[in-house]
Amino acid sequence: MIEIQIKVSEKLFIKDPETSTLGKKIVRDGLKLIDKMGFEDFTFKKLAQEIGSTEASIYRYFENKHKLLIYLMSWYWKWLQYKFEIQTHQVEDAFERLKTGIEIFTHTDVALPTSPGFDKETLYRVVVNESPKAYLTKGVDEINREGAYLSYKHFCMELAKVFREIKPDYPYPTTLLSTCIESAHDQKYFSEHLPSLTEVAGGSREEIKTFILNLICTVLKA
Repeated sequence: MIEIQIKVSEKLFIKDPETSTLGKKIVRDGLKLIDKMGFEDFTFKKLAQEIGSTEASIYRYFENKHKLLIYLMSWYWKWLQYKFEIQTHQVEDAFERLKTGIEIFTHTDVALPTSPGFDKETLYRVVVNESPKAYLTKGVDEINREGAYLSYKHFCMELAKVFREIKPDYPYPTTLLSTCIESAHDQKYFSEHLPSLTEVAGGSREEIKTFILNLICTVLKA
């Protein structure tokens, strides 16, 4: 495993959790507990019991559970951005770079690096199941001004920039790519919980990738 260090916005935490053993445990075990019980039922009290600590110690790192969720989402998108840069830095063909990006956010790529410290599958499940709750909130504008969503926006805009290389006259590249990313999560969720809303079977990542590629190619041919 290639060790990488990913930094997220300092606005998301009170004390950087990566600077201590307890902080790392809060983030890693918090991820597992959110995956296990869902964000609605997750509390710092339950996390404190899980890690054998106190609520007060957790609040020294994060203002609330929503900031912890945004921290996890920000880490995730920075990790995908890193993977995209590593896997495409010597690829000249723009469509191949865009295809690599799609493989990364649909999790059909097999290339290293993986995610140090986090279980990749757990993190992906939490993103699929919980990530909209990071920005579908009344305080989204204020949180956005703090730069909480920059890592997601940067990843999306990077893919949109590659799309512009292929079809520079298309007026909605960022709209298209953000729609594709959200759709990849939605189709994964629907296939596992609301299957009548999708033809994707059993959460198949390969089918989701094919669907996204079909969308992209339809626009490119238009």
